[in-house]
Amino acid sequence: MMPSVTTSTEPTPEQRLQLQRAHERLRAASKDLQSLVATDPIKGRWKPEAAPAQVLEAAREDLRQAQVRLAACEAQTLGWHGDADVIGVQDGRRLIAFSFQDMLAYHGPGSPGGVAHAFKIMQRAFPLLDPDAPLQRREVTLRTAFGGPGARDGFELVTRAVTGERYVLDPDLARADRGTTMERFVFCVGYRGRSVTLTVREGIVTDEFIALARKERSDSEEARLDLLKLEMTERVMSLRAPEVYYAALDG
Repeated sequence: MMPSVTTSTEPTPEQRLQLQRAHERLRAASKDLQSLVATDPIKGRWKPEAAPAQVLEAAREDLRQAQVRLAACEAQTLGWHGDADVIGVQDGRRLIAFSFQDMLAYHGPGSPGGVAHAFKIMQRAFPLLDPDAPLQRREVTLRTAFGGPGARDGFELVTRAVTGERYVLDPDLARADRGTTMERFVFCVGYRGRSVTLTVREGIVTDEFIALARKERSDSEEARLDLLKLEMTERVMSLRAPEVYYAALDG
């Protein structure tokens, strides 16, 4: 099934370059694997020998990595969503890909909106921190003023930043000038000496949601908050990452 396109926003020159590099990398990886497994013999002159298993596995891993990288670029640049909408990271030499459903299953039903925010934050930040390759998951750092458990668990699944003590809750990052609703939705993502700061765009989080989330609630208010959580989840996941978060490289 073809992915859906949720926006007609024109890609920026930087996004076009990222997409071009992703396509070139996929073509190169595919060609390399083809040369190992699909090269025809030349009758009477040459017969290809079987490649060592280790070489084949490395070539297959390169191809998988290139496929995930292209899928991530398409999701961010073109707004294509579907089975290919994943976040890819490296764990040593192995590529691991996580979908939103993976993150939601890890967290549970409590805070789906926070999980959605984490997904879009990583989609937005990771290509800016390294345009050419998936990040090494255990080298990513996160600082935020947002204390929600959904976002925390989403980051933990993909980056293991919580167990690795690279996830810091920092109330001083709050942007009071943005108002009560948006002030805590500030995330600083770091990787190998680079960092990017993300702030939520207007209209993503509602005043009613924040007001209910920060008070003692009656049963009816709890039910209302559950509905608002689902509405925000759908809103966040229906948009491209740049439509959910502003991003500025630091330094």
